[in-house]
Amino acid sequence: MRRCAWPLLRLPSRAGLVLRHGGAAAARLRPAAASSSSSSSSVGGDGSSRAPDTSLFVPVPLKPVGDAAGEDVGAELTRPLDKGEVLKNLNKFYKRKEIQRLGAENGLDARLFHQAFISFRKYIMESSSVSADLHIILNDICCGAGKVCLLGHVDDLFPFFLRHAKQIFPMLDCMDDLRKISDLRLPPNWYPDARAIQRKIIFHAGPTNSGKTYHAIQRFLSAKSGIYCGPLKLLAHEIFQKSNDANVPCDLVTGEERVYANEDARQAPHIACTIEMCSTNTPYEVAVIDEIQMIRDPARGWAWTRALLGLCAEEIHVCGEAAAIDLVTELMYTTGEEIEVRNYKRLTPLTVLDYALESLDNLRPGDCIVCFSKNDIYSISRQIEARGLECAVIYGSLPPGTKLEQAKKFNDPDDPCKILVATDAIGMGLNLCIKRIIFNSIVKPTINEKGEKEIDSITTSQALQIAGRAGRYGSSFKQGEVTTMHRDDLVQLKEILSESVRPVKAAGLHPTPEQIEMFAYHLPDATLSNLIDIFVSLSQVDGLYFVCNIDDFKFLADMIQHIPLNLRSRYVFCTAPLNRKEPFVCTTLLKFARQFSRNEPLTFDWLCRHTKWPLAAPKNIKELVHLEAVHDVFDLYLWLSYRFMDMFPDAVLVRDIQKKLDDIIQVGVCNITKLIRASQSTVAPGTAEVVSEDFPLSRTTRDTRVASGRHGAKSAEALSIAVEVPGERRAKNLKAYRSATRQEDLKSHGRGSLANRLLREGLLTQEMLRQLESEWHNQHRNGRYGLGSKRDDQNSSKETGKKKK
Repeated sequence: MRRCAWPLLRLPSRAGLVLRHGGAAAARLRPAAASSSSSSSSVGGDGSSRAPDTSLFVPVPLKPVGDAAGEDVGAELTRPLDKGEVLKNLNKFYKRKEIQRLGAENGLDARLFHQAFISFRKYIMESSSVSADLHIILNDICCGAGKVCLLGHVDDLFPFFLRHAKQIFPMLDCMDDLRKISDLRLPPNWYPDARAIQRKIIFHAGPTNSGKTYHAIQRFLSAKSGIYCGPLKLLAHEIFQKSNDANVPCDLVTGEERVYANEDARQAPHIACTIEMCSTNTPYEVAVIDEIQMIRDPARGWAWTRALLGLCAEEIHVCGEAAAIDLVTELMYTTGEEIEVRNYKRLTPLTVLDYALESLDNLRPGDCIVCFSKNDIYSISRQIEARGLECAVIYGSLPPGTKLEQAKKFNDPDDPCKILVATDAIGMGLNLCIKRIIFNSIVKPTINEKGEKEIDSITTSQALQIAGRAGRYGSSFKQGEVTTMHRDDLVQLKEILSESVRPVKAAGLHPTPEQIEMFAYHLPDATLSNLIDIFVSLSQVDGLYFVCNIDDFKFLADMIQHIPLNLRSRYVFCTAPLNRKEPFVCTTLLKFARQFSRNEPLTFDWLCRHTKWPLAAPKNIKELVHLEAVHDVFDLYLWLSYRFMDMFPDAVLVRDIQKKLDDIIQVGVCNITKLIRASQSTVAPGTAEVVSEDFPLSRTTRDTRVASGRHGAKSAEALSIAVEVPGERRAKNLKAYRSATRQEDLKSHGRGSLANRLLREGLLTQEMLRQLESEWHNQHRNGRYGLGSKRDDQNSSKETGKKKK
């Protein structure tokens, strides 16, 4: 009787024949195979199918059944299993080609099939007992092995194996649902409020300093209600100020701050916000989306896509490069909305000079030197001030308040500061009175699609964005100029600027919290990082879109994975805006999450203890960098306080001390050359770097290699100097090479350390160095230095011998 209970679960003895011609078990398996087969491949936007990346499927561990499981029913009905025979038959099962084919039809590729079998075998061999049905099948297979009339066949194990595989890989059972959730082919349908109205799209296209944003803002100010969406807090703050100065009540909304125009905290009809913070549910008369070309940004592009498709406004004014016109037109075609394009030309002329600066002695008031690393900024600002000139400094990691103060200092006609040293952070968000842009270098460290650091020439879009800051309309300079620090770079800069900007091809997308929650419902044992990986692997997009880079999100997800948080809270922590290259900020986020998980509020006193507030003014560059990191921590607290108000209750107090910290950092930046001097005095001789750099030494060596290939082989001496001094370019003209040759002897006596450092800091000029070299040789020959090197003594003896001869 017990055998009659399982006829449909077994494949007949000659399984090969039955699999070809059919049978009860095969009939049961084939429908599942058909449905699973359809769900085991991801359909792309062009209709083609591709298999999912099964390397992302993490098996759920199943514990073997222990001795405490109770009575072994299967053993009572038959007999205890011979584990040796069971192991032999399991291995036969694994090697069967028909079983592997059945597995593939049920969504198990070679990788998953192997992992599932290893788990299945381990489960059976290590369990003290298995289910009665599986025990009976195993017993029949073992008893029938080697007999003419088989009681059972190893193929009969497949239903049990498949059941086990779906237990450790739950995604196999819900692949169709997962694909539907991750289907990103129709983003316009995500915003029903926007689709319910007929919007008018106006594209203001033009280069920097063409007035395109000005015209859009004028319409914004004249509307009954409006929203401005910009890429930076500085830009949102500027529109907030302009609106309220024009008696148009406007609120400011950023990730870390809410400022109401009305004293009673009533929402004003106009809002200026960072683009991630825009509401797609609130109706407006006019919306302005600034810098639309950033829709292609690998990390933040999704925010522009969301605003463009989802803002519920009668008029959408889009501002940016003409390179984005075609993409925006195509996106609006999918929503059934027409687009009006208004082209603008630059308001003031911009001239590319025929000569490079070549020396800091040639600087003029209104000059801005653009660097792509902090070390270059430190080095150049030090050399400028050594020449008796004051300079302002602006780079990305400075707080917004400090950037504005430095910009104000540079723009003030009554301030003696007439030179600006900055990174490409000046490309957006700051109004600067610049006469001439000078590129210190035209190569920039970038992050590729794999998250690796690379050195590459700046793009035409980047070059135009930065160069366009010169000769701003309405400033004291009626035209702008652009050149390079080094002569060799000027030809390539002209080529870059003469090229047309590459058209924007696709818009970014990012999984929403709701989509990730639905994924988690189907895969409750998967980590958030793994959920995101599987989502991206299965996601389907058409040619107009791409899925944004999620490396930062995954980094934070892995970092806080061990902390017990609900999925929604975990997702919010992982979207926190921080630089993962700043260890202090990352460890503080970890502390925030741990405290949050204990349901203990993060109070002002708690934050002060962990940041060691109050903090003193920086004494060197390292302390200045730490203060910038603490400022980012305060930003992080404020950002979280608007999402978890009860757990981060002291936002007002934190904002107060952040303003005080901003003042301290401003003092440090104003005295940056003193900080550099103090930092270098503590560095061992020959050490070039002042502080841990965003881009490490490998950048310099690669820069040297790239440049060498581009300009021809340089002398080993010149190359060694380039590697030795990060951010400094090797000698680029004949005069510099002759100077390097004349100083060869001095280099052998330590020029690579002290002399190089003094030259770089502006405390020593080439003329002074030649004079010192001459004096040193004269004094050495006159016997003033008794402890000369053995080689010098030998050389001196040889020279004396020659004279005697």
